[in-house]
Amino acid sequence: MSVPDYMQCAEDHQTLLVVVQPVGIVPEENFFQIYKRISSVNQINVRDSQRVLYIRYRHHYPPENNEWGDFQTHRKVVGLITITDCCSAMDWPQTFEKFHLQKEIYGSTLYDSRLFVFGLQGEIAEQSRTDVAFYPSYDDCETVEKRIEDFIESLFIVLESKRLDRATDKSGDKIPLLCVPFEKKDFVGLDTDSRHYKKRCQGRMRKHVGDLCLQAGMLQDSLVHYHMAVELLRSVNDFLWLGAALEGLCSASVIYHYPGGTGGKAGARRAQGSSLPSEAGNRHRPGAQEVLIDPGALTSNGINADTSAEIGRAKNCLSPEDIIDKYKEAISYYSKYKNAGVIELEACVKAVRVLAIQKRSMEASELLQGAVYINLRQLSEEEKIQRYSILSELYERIGFHRKSAFFKRIAAMQCVAPSIPEPGWRACYKLLLETLPGYSLSLDPKDFSKGTHRGWAAVQMRLLHELVYASRRMGNPALSVRHLSFLLQTMLDFLSDQEKKDVTQSLENYTSKCPGTMELITLPDGLKLPPVPFTKLPIQWQATTMIRVFLFELFFIDFQWVQGDVCEVQLMVYNPMPFELRVENMGLLTAGVEFESLPAALSLPAESGLYPVTLVGVPQTTGQITINGYHTSVFGVFSDCLLDNLPGLKTNGCTVEVIPALPRLQISTSLPRSAHTLQPSSGDEISTNVSVQLYNGETQQLVIKLENIGTEPLEKLEVTAKTLSTKEKLYGDFLSWKLEDTLAQFPLKPGNIATFIVNIKVKLDFSCQENLLQDLDDGISVSGLPLSSPFRQIGKPRVESKPINPPESGKAGDFSHVKTLEAILNFKYSGGPGHVEGYYRDLSLGLHVEVEPSVFFTRVSTLPATSTRQCHLLLDVFNSTEHELTISARNNEDLVLHAGECQR
Repeated sequence: MSVPDYMQCAEDHQTLLVVVQPVGIVPEENFFQIYKRISSVNQINVRDSQRVLYIRYRHHYPPENNEWGDFQTHRKVVGLITITDCCSAMDWPQTFEKFHLQKEIYGSTLYDSRLFVFGLQGEIAEQSRTDVAFYPSYDDCETVEKRIEDFIESLFIVLESKRLDRATDKSGDKIPLLCVPFEKKDFVGLDTDSRHYKKRCQGRMRKHVGDLCLQAGMLQDSLVHYHMAVELLRSVNDFLWLGAALEGLCSASVIYHYPGGTGGKAGARRAQGSSLPSEAGNRHRPGAQEVLIDPGALTSNGINADTSAEIGRAKNCLSPEDIIDKYKEAISYYSKYKNAGVIELEACVKAVRVLAIQKRSMEASELLQGAVYINLRQLSEEEKIQRYSILSELYERIGFHRKSAFFKRIAAMQCVAPSIPEPGWRACYKLLLETLPGYSLSLDPKDFSKGTHRGWAAVQMRLLHELVYASRRMGNPALSVRHLSFLLQTMLDFLSDQEKKDVTQSLENYTSKCPGTMELITLPDGLKLPPVPFTKLPIQWQATTMIRVFLFELFFIDFQWVQGDVCEVQLMVYNPMPFELRVENMGLLTAGVEFESLPAALSLPAESGLYPVTLVGVPQTTGQITINGYHTSVFGVFSDCLLDNLPGLKTNGCTVEVIPALPRLQISTSLPRSAHTLQPSSGDEISTNVSVQLYNGETQQLVIKLENIGTEPLEKLEVTAKTLSTKEKLYGDFLSWKLEDTLAQFPLKPGNIATFIVNIKVKLDFSCQENLLQDLDDGISVSGLPLSSPFRQIGKPRVESKPINPPESGKAGDFSHVKTLEAILNFKYSGGPGHVEGYYRDLSLGLHVEVEPSVFFTRVSTLPATSTRQCHLLLDVFNSTEHELTISARNNEDLVLHAGECQR
């Protein structure tokens, strides 16, 4: 036997083999339509008996395997069903002749046969025949199943006849020696009258009768025959047939212990009626079901039809543990024969299926490992594929998932071996997909964002490359792009710099012909491949949201967007690739409100640090808008990157309220921008900062131009000022304005400008500095700043006064201590539909004022009073500015002081 049946299982030993084949040219679809209906009748209850007959159907069976039918009867083709098309009576004789030629192939073993003819009508079709059934069409054949049942009953009649014939006592008749094909030449010239030869014949026949009993549904009888065959064959060292007897004993025991079957097929097999119901409670117990065989009960030819009297010394049904031991023993006997490689391999497969049910994975693995190295004839590529596939399936059943994937991958590679004229890339691709679970690989990118990486990345990358290549050879570039995108997204951390370049170059080549999309790809077998968004190209780190020039943290501050205004979301991204990364068509993904996204393009340097990217868009209507993520185009692959798939964020979206349209105000001032940025404690954002330098007591106008750059009229304006905390004491109003003059220009239409004037007046106290002038001799205090000038020498210094270091202040202005004032002007304004709904905008202007002192009183003295009604106070006044000053006093003349001049 040269062709192994890798689907064999222990319960197949009780089945009758029926071959279903077409005769002539029959459409494949029609053939398998009828084949499916025929194979559905796979077991029937025998009339007037509790026995069940099981049928195994095959649509292809090698004739050379049929020659081993005496060795194991379940390998013998006992039934033939042929299907043919015949449309005219003229073709009928030729069709019937083909049917007879088909029967001759298996003629030596056939019990019965049937011919199903479709399409023939008329006189011939009306004839009543048992071996031929006529049907008008493939859809009009309701009695197919009934015909099959009748056919199976005819097979049973022949089977039962043969069983009784072989088991009946025929004293004086010689028992024929059953042989396998390669043994026939070895027995030529042997002494057929020797005791050794007779025992060999008896043992083989006893084993053969055991097979027939098992097929006939007589489990108890088959067990007895197998036990007796084992004893006989062991005594004459007939190892090949001893292995077959042991395997038969194992099969019968497996059928008894596991009525649901070991083949993993859907639906449990029905337990047969003769399976020892009285001892059913003793199943799975070691040593259970013992019967003893009385050697005296054997007739001269070693066969006795009445097995009920055979009660003696041998065990009947094997325990689950003994089943495996006997299987291993049988396999060891098979291994002695080079020509029994197929039998040995199939026995290993059957034993592994039993071990899988017993959950004895390690023993099953050892048997499978041995099966891998069983030497068979030169196998065809198709047979190699089948062999590796079944090894994969068996490893999967015992829980060796990675080993299963290993053999399935070998089967996939065998589909496209160089020796195959037409490589099966579709079959290769399908098998490669089936290996994914064994290598802890999923085609859903979401499974790779859940913690640590599982599996061997190097093996996974190789498998993904093979999927890419197979899909390309299949002529499906979209699949190639999807798998290559998946490889780049999920295996990025494991790719070397050179591998990153190679993969991206290949991806760009593929996408130049078939761009990557976010569409779900459905394969012919129903498997769905989810889209692969490039959330790592670039890698997103954090996100913030902008409204005009206001910056807010994306998910922690309450804010609103305005209909018709440009709104912004800022992402911090970086490029993990060792080369420049171009990102195109980058924009926001939103839902809930009509939103016009304005895509951006950027180029990130190789392995860049954090890089800010601003995405903008305009909400067109009001309501609730949800920011779900962003979209990009990288290497020709379009990606929708949702926030809930980004590792840098702990949210699945941000909902923002879009309010009705409001005017937009832009301010410009007569003062220069300030280098000082105000940091108010309230957290208010300041759009513009301006600064000015004033002398103490000076007043200056701040002219502010208010331009409406929006699309709605400006109807309402409120202005408030807030002086930031300062230690300086202010005299009078620091900031003052007349809002009525500005409101008179309202409503301010889009594009128009209104003027708003603010008066800045600074009055500060520059006394009480750290280095005050010392008190005068008369005890009157002097206030001001320390001076280092000739004028300082006018006053008589006190003896205890501290020395002054002249070189440290050589200029007149160096003594000036500049003081700072800061304030915020807040503009609260509204208009248009937003004003109707009660919404408004805030705009703030920061004001930074540096105040320098103008005059100092360097010395204070008094003159003796000439009247009791008045006294005279003398002041030495010093001009600390660089400008000429005029000092006015009530009822006195104006005093003019030049820069740096001091007068009394």
